[in-house]
Amino acid sequence: MIDINNHLGTIHYSKQFFYSLIGGTVTNCFGIVGMNAVDAKQTFIERVPIKFVKKFADKTVLSEKGVTVKYKNEKLYIDLHISVMYGVNVSTIVKSIIHKVRFAVEDETGITVDKVNVFVDSVKV
Repeated sequence: MIDINNHLGTIHYSKQFFYSLIGGTVTNCFGIVGMNAVDAKQTFIERVPIKFVKKFADKTVLSEKGVTVKYKNEKLYIDLHISVMYGVNVSTIVKSIIHKVRFAVEDETGITVDKVNVFVDSVKV
């Protein structure tokens, strides 16, 4: 949870909000096939059938696939793990994603995004 204090009071942002906002922004970009698991926990949940996942994992793990958000010194640091479509210009797609994610987060929250790291994990046909 991220808490921002201003002259009107305190604003509470959940990580789930950032995962939804960023995930939706990225998946709507041209050339993106999907988001990839960030760590071993997400990979495990991705591989196990959904009926077992519901018993052992909370719902927030399912929605954060491919997105990591860190908040330090009143700035956001975002890591994205994506798969792109074969035959597209990867450099252009990455620049577009960085621009769109930075704009979406700063426009919705007013929090400065210091860095957006995009990791292209795979290219799919």
